[in-house]
Amino acid sequence: MLDNKGVKQTWLAERLGKSYNMVNGYVTNRRQPSISTLYEIAELLNVSPKDLLFDSKVTDRNRDTA
Repeated sequence: MLDNKGVKQTWLAERLGKSYNMVNGYVTNRRQPSISTLYEIAELLNVSPKDLLFDSKVTDRNRDTA
């Protein structure tokens, strides 16, 4: 999602007031943001919070088998 928006993890970390490592954990699914942080990320990226919750890889695999 960040690549599609032309956003770097460092930019997002600065805007959120979080460390790069924390944001990298969100991006790599090693950590989950709080609900309030999820909404803040969605607002910064100008997307719906729901768009941040689904796994596009799983969705793509499901389309391949349908």
